[in-house]
Amino acid sequence: MNKLQFMSVDSLPYAVPPAVRWQRWLDFMFHKVTFGFALLAFLVLAGILVSLMIGAWPAFREFGFAFVTTVEWDPVNDRYGALIAIVGTLLTSFIALLIAFPVSFGIALFLTEICPVWLRRPMGTAIELLAGVPSIIYGMWGLFVFAPLFADHVQPLLVKTLGQVPGIGKLFAGPMMGIGILTAGIILAIMIIPFISSVMRDVFEVVPPVLKESAYALGCTKWEVVRKIVLPFTRNGVIGGVMLGLGRALGETMAITFVIGNANKLSWSLFAAGNSIASTLANEFAEADSPLHVSSLFALGLILFVITFIVLATSKLMLLKMARKEGLK
Repeated sequence: MNKLQFMSVDSLPYAVPPAVRWQRWLDFMFHKVTFGFALLAFLVLAGILVSLMIGAWPAFREFGFAFVTTVEWDPVNDRYGALIAIVGTLLTSFIALLIAFPVSFGIALFLTEICPVWLRRPMGTAIELLAGVPSIIYGMWGLFVFAPLFADHVQPLLVKTLGQVPGIGKLFAGPMMGIGILTAGIILAIMIIPFISSVMRDVFEVVPPVLKESAYALGCTKWEVVRKIVLPFTRNGVIGGVMLGLGRALGETMAITFVIGNANKLSWSLFAAGNSIASTLANEFAEADSPLHVSSLFALGLILFVITFIVLATSKLMLLKMARKEGLK
């Protein structure tokens, strides 16, 4: 075999053509530019985290870990605790996910498996347009349209039904004002449904048709095809869509500020007004005058960052664990 076949381009006895040099230079620049973009995203993330930590340090130095477990939020006396905002954020996000996941799954399943072809594109476009509605519009609609209807028709029904069930009845007790934790969770659910359903629809559509057709040929029903073929094939994408919606719910600001009630108190009732980290920041950051107040708001932002990171890291670990189990089968 010719010895030149084992030699690199640079070691060949003749000069490298200019076109080859140009291509290699472009490849080098492409590598460096894309690496720079990735590094920029990391630097921005690190910069945000460092800024939050620096701003939050005076609050944590003053209150310690008690800042996370204290319910008191008193700007007049400069005493602050984050527990009310943390509970409000987690509770409204949980309610939103509890409602949005089955609804989004049904929408995606209908669009990919059941919907007529002539209706699929208009309905899919309508769902995607909902994702583009500004959050402040959802908040205004929730406050002026949804909240009165919810107070007049839905909350009395919940009191008469679920409110009479031992154990959970206290969750549906209290004044029926239309605004509060439950209303905020429902508005959040409406906001994240387009995101989750769009991702689910896209991942359902990548299932090879031959797999579904083979299952139908064996006599499987539509639900069996979805449960045994579609869901196992798209499980990672479904979890990713759910995490995307949960991330949106955790960080939502304006819509929550309109309908949660903005009250710094804890209550067993889902009808009661509450607060979230995002709504507290939106309401008080512009009016904070003392350094400790500003630092406490930075600390809330840092806690929200940590909560979001934990959620995303947990979902990633879950996906890795599922991938390892699939490799053992």
